[in-house]
Amino acid sequence: MQEERVSTQTKLSIAAAALLSFTGILTETSLNVTFPTMTREFGLPLSTIQLLTSGYLLMVTIVMSTSSFLLKRFDARLLFRCAVIVSLVGTVLCCLPLNYWLLLLGRLLQAAATGVSTPLMIHVILSLVPVSRRGAYIGVANMVTSFAPALGPTYGGLINYYFSWRIIFVFTLPLLVVAWALGEGNLRLKAEGASESFDGIGLVLLSFFMLSFTEIFDQFGANGGWSYKVGIAICVAAVLLALFVWRCLSFKSPLLNLRLFKKPIVALRGANYSILQFINIGSSFLLPVFAENFLGINSLAAGLMLLPGSLLGAFIAPFVGRLYDRRGPTLVLLVSNISLIIGASALWALTGKATVVILTLLYMFMRAGFNFGYGNTMSDASKFVSGEQQTDFNSLFNVLQQYAGSLGTTVLSASLSLSEAHIPHDAKAASAAGATNAFGLVIVLALVALCITLISIKIRKDPKVEMQQVEV
Repeated sequence: MQEERVSTQTKLSIAAAALLSFTGILTETSLNVTFPTMTREFGLPLSTIQLLTSGYLLMVTIVMSTSSFLLKRFDARLLFRCAVIVSLVGTVLCCLPLNYWLLLLGRLLQAAATGVSTPLMIHVILSLVPVSRRGAYIGVANMVTSFAPALGPTYGGLINYYFSWRIIFVFTLPLLVVAWALGEGNLRLKAEGASESFDGIGLVLLSFFMLSFTEIFDQFGANGGWSYKVGIAICVAAVLLALFVWRCLSFKSPLLNLRLFKKPIVALRGANYSILQFINIGSSFLLPVFAENFLGINSLAAGLMLLPGSLLGAFIAPFVGRLYDRRGPTLVLLVSNISLIIGASALWALTGKATVVILTLLYMFMRAGFNFGYGNTMSDASKFVSGEQQTDFNSLFNVLQQYAGSLGTTVLSASLSLSEAHIPHDAKAASAAGATNAFGLVIVLALVALCITLISIKIRKDPKVEMQQVEV
């Protein structure tokens, strides 16, 4: 049987959206290794400085939640053009020698652009790439979006060591121009012309839920543990979540189509997808900061420490996508989950004895495990969603992975802040204690992900479940 071809125009369209997403995600984690420098430069605590990452991810998530509506209502090229312009404005703001809050504004504008470009990239793949080749192409797309956060600390460390962290943004300007040219010349995917109204109330509920849920961990770290503010944040988050779920299930055209989770495989894959991204983004934040504080290395060395793992992950992503296309989800997901459990356990056990070599090798091992599962989890779930629901599915899964990444940064940052509050006079011991607790949490989440995969294997043995797969 002849392999179905993908046109050059489609490939270049994917490349344009991928390049725009790459620049946004690259700058996201590039700043992680510069946080110690920024705390001194701006005179602000780590809990405030890290908003440049967690706030960025929150904004990406909020914008992504609107992507289903946007992709149905507007042509792909128009959305892409707006995203590039907003990204350019945000990048210029970040390049200027302004104060912290204007820097944060620039980051939020960049986040809005990434919130459009990443779902757009997946939308092009789901719309134009044959199902038989979807695993490989989503693998390539996720190679880009997973390579960028891992490469970021290396790139940021180099720039911060030799120049200034502001130059991080200067060097991305040519990439944005190239992405714009590719998108203008090749993106031709038309909108579906859907007539449903936008769910503004759902967006407000989702935004305030995310902010209040993140506030739980911010307050936990800032107050050194439990406080009445943490309790208030938990109550507010619970109420907002209940209202948002009710809205999505009762409204005709909800912001996010949570009804997709009625299919067990979609729900289980969504949970696994979120956990993988929590571990990925959280680890790429935690390890450089821990290495700088505990080992006393500079930002350049901390960034280079993650480079081998990022290169390995980028290299294997397309191959594991093809492996999934041939062999199905069981093997790749089991390898992913088990690798993360082993890697996180080793980091937890060796935290107090950590060296740059140990951290580098274990990060490589975890990156390989992450890339075995990340793109393939989404690919497999997409096969249980009909063609007309693919845009809703794309939006839903992108929101899950982005908010999970934001939580990864926020929660693991809170672990470090909590230890600093309890051990205020010994920064090295505080870093070790905070990292140990964080790695312990990663172990628990990796075990949960493995259990989810095992449950899904059992469910898929039911012929009725397998028959739910949709040929798109």
